Order: sequence, then structure tokens, then C-alpha cells
Amino acid sequence: MTSPLKKFLLGSLLCGSALLAHGQELKIGYVNLDRVLRDASPAKAAQAKLESEFTRREKDLTDTATRLKSATERFEKDAPTLGESERSRRQRDLVEQDRELQRKRREFQEDLNQRKNEELAMVLDRAQRVVKQIFDQEKYDLILQEAVFFSPRVDITDKVIKAMNSGSGK
Repeated sequence: MTSPLKKFLLGSLLCGSALLAHGQELKIGYVNLDRVLRDASPAKAAQAKLESEFTRREKDLTDTATRLKSATERFEKDAPTLGESERSRRQRDLVEQDRELQRKRREFQEDLNQRKNEELAMVLDRAQRVVKQIFDQEKYDLILQEAVFFSPRVDITDKVIKAMNSGSGK
């Protein structure tokens, strides 16, 4: 029993046992962060904001890819009848257009990821403030955000979502 997790669990059990031996009840809560990020209004608003921000760029990329595919098909159909210089020129143009499309896709993905991270950080910050507020108001001893097993009795996820939806923890 040398792993840090095992040491932590053993220490937690000993501390919990000591508290119970003194007649105090340990108050523990659990928050399912995945549910908060999926169901809370601020998380849904952040997702909608991202979709509205990036939908047009994504459509432009899709349209450009469709045009490039059509141009490539047209080139492949016309290639046997084209002169060497015209075939080389059109092939270079297609390669350049493809390179430009790939660059725009990378930029789009980087921008999208950056904005997702920004929005996620804001929602997580708000969720943490709400959890802290519940922790203080209801005098919890411990609130966990990750657990292998937990009883529905200690699950405060709905409280957190309700508080976030009502605007608490701003």
C-alpha cells in the first residue's frame, strides 16, 4: 500500500474515523461536473454562443471544399485533352487551393479550440464559485468532483445546476 492514492484514502478513512469517534457527523457532497457542463444554463449558453460564432466560418470551409472537389473532378475529366502546360498550371492551382483550404481548416480548428477553452474556463469558474457557496452555506466538510462510487444521498449536482441556472455564484 505505497501508492499516493492509497495513502490518501487511508488518511481520509483515519480522519473520518477520528471525527466519528468524537460524535461529529461528516458531511460529504459529490458534484458530477460532466452533468453540470452539459445541463447548466451557462454551459448551454456558452455552447450556443460558440455555434453562432463559428457556424458561418464552418459553412464557408465546407463550400470551399465542395468547390475544390468539383474543380478537381473537372480537371481529372479534362486532363487527357489538355496541353502539358495547361495541365501543369491547373494542377498547380488545385494543389495551391488545397493547401490554402488546409491552412484555413487548421486556423479554424485552433480558433474554435481556443474559444471553447475560454468559454469552458468561465463556466468552470462559475461552477466552482457555486460549489464553494453551497459548501459554506450548508457547512460541508468535503465536496468531491470525482468519485468511483457515490450514493445519490451525497449527490449535490442538481443543487449546483439549479444555483447556476438561477444566477448564483456570479
